[in-house]
Amino acid sequence: MVQRKKEGVRDAILEAAFRLFSEQGYGETSIPGIAREAGMSTANVYVYFQSKIDILFQLYSPWLLGRLDKLERAQRRIADPQERLRKLLLTLWRDLPRENNGFTNNVMQAVSTSGNGDYSPALRQLFQSRVAGWIRECLATSAEESDMLASLALMAFDGFAMNVRLAHSPPCNDDMAQLFSRLFAGAAAKSASTP
Repeated sequence: MVQRKKEGVRDAILEAAFRLFSEQGYGETSIPGIAREAGMSTANVYVYFQSKIDILFQLYSPWLLGRLDKLERAQRRIADPQERLRKLLLTLWRDLPRENNGFTNNVMQAVSTSGNGDYSPALRQLFQSRVAGWIRECLATSAEESDMLASLALMAFDGFAMNVRLAHSPPCNDDMAQLFSRLFAGAAAKSASTP
């Protein structure tokens, strides 16, 4: 007999998982723990989700996309391109890694411990594409250069997200974002003036 899925059960699983991932991290959270937190059996969790990483990405995708939409709205309100770039880097390197008790750290844990079959790069590609577009608007670089800079910015994002819970990890601050926005702008200007 096929079990009918109920939206309320799915939501309870996601809410329980979000609490546990935020409080104890991806590595310390288990499917049985999520089931207990949601008040159901472990088997019931598997009716709704294939794996723990599936649950995480069902949470992370809308979480990240919402923050990127918010960042885009903030970018539109800033006229100066270098200031927009500074705001972009500060959001990527300081604000997003810190939000919800370092929620992005869970993704770093999940991706670094999963097999290739459990991870789809589609969200990362979308993330990089949006960042590349903003960089291109700020620096007037080519699509290829903007994509390379976005890749570098997201590698730094990954590092800040991985280290957000470490006591002695160097955080990103306004001075760092300002320095890198000047470096990116300088490199873009040099590239544009080179025949």
